[in-house]
Amino acid sequence: MTLLWKTSTETDDPCCDQLIASVKDMVQPCIQCGTCTGSCPNAFAMDHTPRHLWRMVLMDRTDEIFHSKTFTLCSACYYCTLRCPRGLELTEAMATLKQIALRRGLSRYKQSTLFYKSFMESVRRHGRVREMEFMTLYFAAMRNPLIPLKFTPFGMKLMSKGKVSLEIPSKGRGALNEIFKKVEELEAV
Repeated sequence: MTLLWKTSTETDDPCCDQLIASVKDMVQPCIQCGTCTGSCPNAFAMDHTPRHLWRMVLMDRTDEIFHSKTFTLCSACYYCTLRCPRGLELTEAMATLKQIALRRGLSRYKQSTLFYKSFMESVRRHGRVREMEFMTLYFAAMRNPLIPLKFTPFGMKLMSKGKVSLEIPSKGRGALNEIFKKVEELEAV
């Protein structure tokens, strides 16, 4: 797993077309009742409601979908999936949209993608997140030395209260290496 962001152009992966088709299949039975939107605790911050996002998926408006921040704000709480009268796997559909954005290397989602990759790298190394290492990996991947400065007061406050310990980044024991390798193999299929 590399933490470097691909600087190539935003590419179309043939697999992404299949994933978009699978999302469309997931939401095809949607009756546009709005229960997903009414259930979503993050709907207030989204630029399109979940119901509107599903309509865009059904209408093949992929450019609009990936210029939206709606799917990135999904916290995977599963309220929409649990309350959907049609029993649609809406949380899974949102996760698939996130996966497509990651695979395409869309620059709009660079910051959140690097955050996720840095988090997962720390977990892979140690079996849990080591906060200081995680943030070091993230800030290094962002390649902007000024970003950490705005978080310094907050970090110092967390350290003074013992919420974050000062640990030097390490290679770790690779506690979850085998699991990560298996997942990579399954995703490659």
